[in-house]
Amino acid sequence: MPDSWPVAALFVFLVAVAFGRAGATYALGRGVRHLGGRHTSLLDRPSVARAERTVSRYGAPAVTLCFLTVGVQTAVNAAAGSLRMPLRRYLPALALGAVIWASVYVTVGLAVFEAFWSGTPWRVAVVALAVLALVALAASARRRLTAPMSSRAVAGQSVD
Repeated sequence: MPDSWPVAALFVFLVAVAFGRAGATYALGRGVRHLGGRHTSLLDRPSVARAERTVSRYGAPAVTLCFLTVGVQTAVNAAAGSLRMPLRRYLPALALGAVIWASVYVTVGLAVFEAFWSGTPWRVAVVALAVLALVALAASARRRLTAPMSSRAVAGQSVD
């Protein structure tokens, strides 16, 4: 990686982006929960109370680790908000997750970007891997969307 990259500034920017986006998702989850007042009978169920206690107690590691995944971050942060995870547990988990996410993007992300634009043979490998990943995702999505409704409904049930 060339010395001309403003790595420290990019790291701070990425931490701020991750913190802002995930924090906003958490706040939206809290807001949706608060606005769901007319559905309070659904939210007053014992199962929801159990879920809230579980998320309050054990949800912080899930929030932190969701930053190492792709496609789950929004769901985890929205769930933390809608299940009213206390801010005293959420904010440290969010901060640590944002730092981890920014670290991955500043190191691996910049290395991939640099390899791609440096004119090395890695450019072909990076493009090939990206194309393969997109094809695999598209095929997976197509299989799920074209599966018969009965098989989707039965997939969640156990067979005795």
